[in-house]
Amino acid sequence: MRRWGVQLVVLGLACVAAPGRAQTATPLAPVDVALPASDEPTASSPTVREPGSAVTTIDLTQRRGEVKDAADHLASVPGVSLQDAGGAGQRKTLSLRGSSSNAVLVLLDGVPLTAPGQSMDLSRIPAAALDRIEVLRGVGSRYGPGGMGGVVNLISRTPDGERAFGELSYGSFDTSQFVVGGAAKVGEGDVLVLGHGLRSAGNFPFRYDATPGFEGGASTLARVNNQALVTGALGRYRVSLGATTLDVLTEGGVEERGLAGTVQNPSVDASQRTARGVLSARSTTTFSQGGQLSVLGFGRVDDSLIQATAFGEGRYAQRESSAGVEATYTQLVAGRHGLTALLTGGGDWLHEPSGRDPSWARGGAMLGDEVLFFDGRLSVDATVRVDVAGPFVVFSPKGSASLQLPRGFELKASFGQASRAPSFIELYVVQGTLMPNPTLRPERSLGGDASVSWSNAKFAVGVTGFGSLTQDLISYEYYPPALAKPFNFSAASIAGVELEARARPTTWLEASTSYTWLSTMNLRDDPRYYLKALPFRPAHRVSARVVAGVPLAQFRAELLAQSAQFTNRTQTLSLPARAFLNLAVTSTPLKNPALTVGLEVKNVLDVQTQDVDGYPLPPRAVFLTLALAWDGATP
Repeated sequence: MRRWGVQLVVLGLACVAAPGRAQTATPLAPVDVALPASDEPTASSPTVREPGSAVTTIDLTQRRGEVKDAADHLASVPGVSLQDAGGAGQRKTLSLRGSSSNAVLVLLDGVPLTAPGQSMDLSRIPAAALDRIEVLRGVGSRYGPGGMGGVVNLISRTPDGERAFGELSYGSFDTSQFVVGGAAKVGEGDVLVLGHGLRSAGNFPFRYDATPGFEGGASTLARVNNQALVTGALGRYRVSLGATTLDVLTEGGVEERGLAGTVQNPSVDASQRTARGVLSARSTTTFSQGGQLSVLGFGRVDDSLIQATAFGEGRYAQRESSAGVEATYTQLVAGRHGLTALLTGGGDWLHEPSGRDPSWARGGAMLGDEVLFFDGRLSVDATVRVDVAGPFVVFSPKGSASLQLPRGFELKASFGQASRAPSFIELYVVQGTLMPNPTLRPERSLGGDASVSWSNAKFAVGVTGFGSLTQDLISYEYYPPALAKPFNFSAASIAGVELEARARPTTWLEASTSYTWLSTMNLRDDPRYYLKALPFRPAHRVSARVVAGVPLAQFRAELLAQSAQFTNRTQTLSLPARAFLNLAVTSTPLKNPALTVGLEVKNVLDVQTQDVDGYPLPPRAVFLTLALAWDGATP
């Protein structure tokens, strides 16, 4: 423990800063086009629940018509690393600041889309179904054990007013997708209904050299069994009953995708079928003395079937489900203490072929106090949370502070501990190309960050330093032809720096960029792995986005680049560095209904690089999009 203490002091002294509640650049929207307003932050929003932490917000109301899912929009956020399993409709997960994807909690309007410890497939959620995305980078202690690495909160479209919208796109690899929906007043409340679908053949040719050390070994192969078919729907109803607002949400879908395998061991018959659904209801009551009570109840089910000759009898079926309730009360006391109390409870259930059908109950409690000084310019927040999951008890204390300085400067810092037990998913469930490990132990992380930022009406810059030490880190590694599998790393250290900047000098030009440097190290482990980097953690990531023009002709350029990354602890296998350039042009000649036509070219330079299974990702692709939006509130 003394060694850990010395290392933590060193990390604390090394930490420099980044924007806490900094927002990513808001891309230009066609002027004079009415757009739906986003909800105000709720009790489940990271900007409210974690006031001293680093939070990035992406406004998607200004990105309508872009051929992207939720994961694609997250690729430019500092600290985010995406793992793409092979093109449109295929699995996409993310890591935050070097955490495993299983340590990132993904919410939809504050409702968990997975159980704690389960990585969320973000390809399931089309960006057109959302108004914004909030990303908490670092320990999310107020969210419990699911937020060890951070939290992603997806905010669905707002059920306000009368409006209708639709988007249709078609492009390379016989890929088509659509979103259609609308909102209307029903009685005293507002209703939003949305449906979406995606179909992609997914197959494409690529160059492959089995003997790179010899001339003439290259040949042209085809990626096959890469097809995907996704359909889904979202419904939301909101009504105000005096001082109480009731918000009901349902979301679900059915997916079928091929599992292509690896270049060396392609799988022509493997497939995964999934049916899933979420239902939640939240009531928010504001009291005359200034307090607010938010009560959330939810249920979720995820039923999947994997078929392949590699699975014994050729099929593996499992049903994973959970339900829970959460009550949060906030109260401002003496004009300077923002007190928060939270109680949560629920359970997780798993049914799978072995017949063991595990289940356990979950519960948690949290107390927090945000104290304001100097008319709110200085905020100090302290939180302690305890969670129980079956036989495991974990604690998540955290402290943070933010200081508003003159001339647009802001300082922030946070430090805390997070712990979580391995989930049923990690212990027992096959997830496509991911295998379980029933011998996993609970993991614990201790870390913090510090930031400094500056902004005015047109420009913003920030720098963040972060670091953590983890015991029994749960992380996946890959040894093909076997599937990826999670293991405990006895001890590991993670440190890094995030830089971000944005500029909007005029109404027709906006630019944003970010850079993330990440250093990971395996500590106190097998000599074969000691002091080596953790798998699937690229050391460098760069993103840039420029949007310029007026509604009649608007241009967009995006660059996403990252360095090479290892896929196992011995550093014998790696994925090469990559740099993707995307270009697009859109035109919005009509005001209301707003008609937008867009042409987007992805991977313009036709870079061939690999997905997590070693197959090349899609080459250059072209997509044509048609979007139509009518707002009844706009004449």
